[in-house]
Amino acid sequence: MKTYEYVAWDASGQCKQGIKAADNEDRMLMLLREEHMTPVSITEISTESAGKGTAVSGRRIKSQDLSVFCWQLGTMIGGGLPITAAIMTIADEMPNRSFENVCKDIAGRLERGESLADAVAVHEKVFGRLGCAMIMAGESSGSLTDSLQRLAEYYENRDKLVRKVRGALAYPLFVMGFIIVIIAVMMTLIIPRFSLMFEELGDKLPAFTRGFMAVYSGLMHNMPIILVVLIATIIGVVAYSKTKTGHQNLCKLMLKIPMFGKIVLMAFVATFCKTLGTLISSGVSVIDAFTILSGMTNNDVLKQGVLDTRDRLLKGVNISQSMETAGFFPGVAVKMVHIGEESGSLSSVLEKTSEYYARKVELLIASLLGLLEPILIVIVGAIVLVVLLAMYLPIFSMSA
Repeated sequence: MKTYEYVAWDASGQCKQGIKAADNEDRMLMLLREEHMTPVSITEISTESAGKGTAVSGRRIKSQDLSVFCWQLGTMIGGGLPITAAIMTIADEMPNRSFENVCKDIAGRLERGESLADAVAVHEKVFGRLGCAMIMAGESSGSLTDSLQRLAEYYENRDKLVRKVRGALAYPLFVMGFIIVIIAVMMTLIIPRFSLMFEELGDKLPAFTRGFMAVYSGLMHNMPIILVVLIATIIGVVAYSKTKTGHQNLCKLMLKIPMFGKIVLMAFVATFCKTLGTLISSGVSVIDAFTILSGMTNNDVLKQGVLDTRDRLLKGVNISQSMETAGFFPGVAVKMVHIGEESGSLSSVLEKTSEYYARKVELLIASLLGLLEPILIVIVGAIVLVVLLAMYLPIFSMSA
């Protein structure tokens, strides 16, 4: 069975376009004529590539594309437009060709009688388990428009915290790269020229310069060995991280790194609270919500903690007590969830808790940068000072 995109004129003279499944092009023509439509063009499309979210034009589907799709679809459905026509309209205006094909495939499945939840579930890699669950819950409860609006807000805000963390780390990474470049330039261009001059002086060189040149000569002489050991270490760490035990140990180590580990944990808690609140407000069951949440992190420690929390919920323990037993959820988050459970306003409380921890992450990042900036400046200054002293002390000693 193949999938075709068609453009045709109906009996009233209106131009129609859509997607249908047929064994071949001749069968497709027959199906259109049975519906009293005059074909204008028929194009075969690959539903497999659309289902996997493979970019036809090399562009991946971003959170912004998903957010726009949900906003537009919710608005059109709320305005009374049929869902298939709404999705085809969005597809025609979609600049991302990959997502355009996804939308057209969903519209084609709707035309064949599938529900929106089933059609979207085929593209789980595009919408994510959370998106599929929220659409299914909204469709089954009759509140699809509200679910789409919440989902649009979620997609819009999903990557904001991650972008802030990456943007904050860009500065220290840039400085570290700058330090490496400085060292490389000095070792390959500046120091070799001075070493030729120093060979004539021999024992007349100051002790500091002789020590510096000895270290430099040792490094350059053993550079191939150093590079081999460095590459082997990197490969070993990567291979170790791919094992189950290695990945777990590295995840534990990441959470124990001063400052950085706390940022990772607080960012996860902020995302956890935001996502859980969104899912609950959309009608997704708490058990299903925790199953979805377990797939939102690659850290085995955090993932196992969420799964353990879900298992305790299955045994009848409430959410706040289950979170407290997990061991890594901050006390404020546990208390806020308890208040939400007692008051019956869990989703709104989780939203406020998410905002609290998002601000806390921003403060931690600012503190980390405030600590790293002077340290990196001192490191750069120390490197330059040591090299300058080693190179110019002989000149000063000769002029004295």
